[in-house]
Amino acid sequence: MWFWFISLALFAWLAKYYYKFTHGICKSNDRLTNKVAIVTGANSGIGYETAKDLANRGAKVILACRDQTKGIAAIDAIIKETGNKEVYFQPLDLSSLASVRNFAKAIEAQETRLDILVNNAGTGKLDNSLTEDKLPIEMQVNHFGPFLLTVLLLPLLKSSGSSRIVNVSSVMHYFGNIDLDKIHLPAKNAFNHSRVYANSKLANILFTKELHQRLSGSRVTVNCLHPGAVNTDIFRNQPRFVRSIFRFFFKTPWEGAQTSIYLAVSEEVEGVSGKYFVDCEEATVSSKARNSLLATRLWERTETLVSRYME
Repeated sequence: MWFWFISLALFAWLAKYYYKFTHGICKSNDRLTNKVAIVTGANSGIGYETAKDLANRGAKVILACRDQTKGIAAIDAIIKETGNKEVYFQPLDLSSLASVRNFAKAIEAQETRLDILVNNAGTGKLDNSLTEDKLPIEMQVNHFGPFLLTVLLLPLLKSSGSSRIVNVSSVMHYFGNIDLDKIHLPAKNAFNHSRVYANSKLANILFTKELHQRLSGSRVTVNCLHPGAVNTDIFRNQPRFVRSIFRFFFKTPWEGAQTSIYLAVSEEVEGVSGKYFVDCEEATVSSKARNSLLATRLWERTETLVSRYME
């Protein structure tokens, strides 16, 4: 019995690492010298690995994070690992629309170009919390905040030539539903709490789709992605044996960052826009995510909810 158990475990281990090094890896060697990139939520996990890779390619990288202590620690680690000293911290709290606007103003004041914007930050907080803007915290951090940030930075992105926007979504969008009349309201029960994350990820794809249409004629592209099931800090409060299972079967943050990096740097997607990717390949989205009318109406509804900070 133990022989078969050990054999099965060895096979699973070998299969995992074979897949790791043959699937979903960004193979581009493109340099990013003189390029400027912003990565939100870059102090840990996928965001950290994305920022580190961009820095390693020579880009000036701005870590947009809520926690300054963790952000500075991430900068020190990236500089040490890459040798690139052009890595900076700029405070950004997506749960505050005022913070988003202040961040955008700071970037406009200090930067003359912006080549890459990676909207990576997100939350899976399942509760009824409302932000200072009276919006559900999960929907604001995952959708309203990134929407406002992107729109405010569009002038700089457009003036920089061939720029890229990368939105981190999720396969969970398949379970999402957008009710435009209730998108600004907190969930009423535990079941609806679990749906909010999926709704926000669907919103990411619809936002990408509509933004692509509105960028027609510009040299700015926008794409979104599912990073895979990644073992990140979101699982830190789970029991130890559960975390052990996640560590084995889930992707590492480095693996999870590969598609974000691919969309940010690869020559293979130069000029590609409005698409959804999984493991560095274009993938199919749900029927709801293909609804152009819903995408337009979501944009208009979101714009109304954040309008006071767009002036």
